[in-house]
Amino acid sequence: MAKQEITCDDILKDLRNKQYKPIYYLMGEEPYYIDLISNYIAQNVLSESEKEFNQTVVYGSDIDIATVINAAKRYPMMSEYQVVIVKEAQTIKNMEELSFYLQKPLNSTILVICHKHGVLDRRKKLTAEIEKTGVLFESKKIKEAQLPAFITSYMKRKGIDVEPKSAAMLSDFIGTDLSRLVGEMEKLIITLPASQKRITPELIEKNIGISKDFNNFELKSALIEKDIFKANQIVKYFEENPKTNPIQVTLSLLFNFYANLMLAYYAPEKSEQGIANQLGLKSTWQSREYLSAMRKYSGVKVMQIIGAIRYCDAKSKGVGNSSTNSGELLRELVFKILH
Repeated sequence: MAKQEITCDDILKDLRNKQYKPIYYLMGEEPYYIDLISNYIAQNVLSESEKEFNQTVVYGSDIDIATVINAAKRYPMMSEYQVVIVKEAQTIKNMEELSFYLQKPLNSTILVICHKHGVLDRRKKLTAEIEKTGVLFESKKIKEAQLPAFITSYMKRKGIDVEPKSAAMLSDFIGTDLSRLVGEMEKLIITLPASQKRITPELIEKNIGISKDFNNFELKSALIEKDIFKANQIVKYFEENPKTNPIQVTLSLLFNFYANLMLAYYAPEKSEQGIANQLGLKSTWQSREYLSAMRKYSGVKVMQIIGAIRYCDAKSKGVGNSSTNSGELLRELVFKILH
């Protein structure tokens, strides 16, 4: 049986229970989770008085691996632990030499290595030493289809409900940049009236600047329902507001939707749960739009739409196009999708 990967929640749960490891090697393409774990350790393991002598933060561009090992070998002063946090560790050369320290690490040291935008070679000895001694965590990029569930879960932990349309608006507008997404959600929480515990499309429109009626979520819905009038209304709005509605964001969302729709046709069971399983969706309600679209579009038509989106994307980047603007390109694409 394959070893189950440790999650960010697993690590934070142990940290809250004061179950510390000698090393936390945090790596991967998603900086948000790396920062979340390292910041928690920095803020909560030591008291304010202990931090003065026992908490060290260094950057990979300023040090070498020998400096990291020497720092880890120090004993704490008037404290049970010392914390050493290495940020931007991906720039450190000869990281493999850390394995020598890990063969006999100090239990009084909590060494946190933040290796962003990349991962260790799991075939090397270092990864085995880390897993034997501490925590090796890979922070993976979240998929766009998982964003609404991430938003709902984050807000739920804050005691706030999110309308499905609100979650879709946020995910479509901001995308998979989790740090920015969390920042916008915190902004919404701050602006909530004291008596209100629900994020509505109106609140998002007022505080983030996304139109609740003319946005990528509504365009996708209009295309799913083949609502020609509404789809063209939205395209006209996008054409008049190109800075807040860049065509590349729209094309990315449409491509992902229709690519997933193509995969949905291959689901063994064409039900909400069956589609959710096929596409890796965390919530079955997200399956409903795919089931609705499957009633409107044939598999052949979906393949043609995917080709049309690719063609539009190339033209929007200047390939074989010297004069057609983004608004005209999107209008042409929407016509091809609906007809």
